[in-house]
Amino acid sequence: MTPHLTDEHAVTSLERLLEVYPGTPAANSLAKESRTITPSHARIIGAAPFVVVATVGDGGLDQSPRGDAPGFVAVRDERTLVIPDRRGNHRLDTLRNVVADPRVGLIFLVPGLGEELRVRGTAVVSTDPEELARHEVRGVLPASVLVVTVERIYFQCARAVRRSHLWDSDARVDPASLPTAGTMTREAGGFSSDEEAAAYDAALPERQEATLY
Repeated sequence: MTPHLTDEHAVTSLERLLEVYPGTPAANSLAKESRTITPSHARIIGAAPFVVVATVGDGGLDQSPRGDAPGFVAVRDERTLVIPDRRGNHRLDTLRNVVADPRVGLIFLVPGLGEELRVRGTAVVSTDPEELARHEVRGVLPASVLVVTVERIYFQCARAVRRSHLWDSDARVDPASLPTAGTMTREAGGFSSDEEAAAYDAALPERQEATLY
């Protein structure tokens, strides 16, 4: 049985937090932080096919994945990144949040690389025609782009990736052993029957392929 968590164990002050984690940060963990995108940072961003975008707005916090061919996130200068907004579910959680509160956080992942790249800054949603044209794929323009002004950028060490065996082929999970999109939607109340969920799953691969861009 899982132990019951009680408020008496909650860490609710900085003083208590520093008791739990005594000592000071390693010097290199502070020295690696930069206010600008270095050439090495730019190379990692150019190799990354995947980035997680964290935002905060009136609806609360949100984390959203963005993925495309390596280099889809453009480095415009030492302080500026541009992320195209490809077709999705039209919830617009990330974009709504940025309009309400420009603060963003990014984590870039490169398959095979242990280090992740972390970015903190602010963003605006832009429909600049020239910028949209630069991100055309298959003759389709993104509806908008996120223009991110970098305030802090640094790499995260490889411990998390090594512990998780994220890129190890023998750690891959068989998708058939996990719930499908239809099953999760059914459990959330979006479908009224298992048959409806199964029909959704059957049509999903073709629908996703047809609406990638």
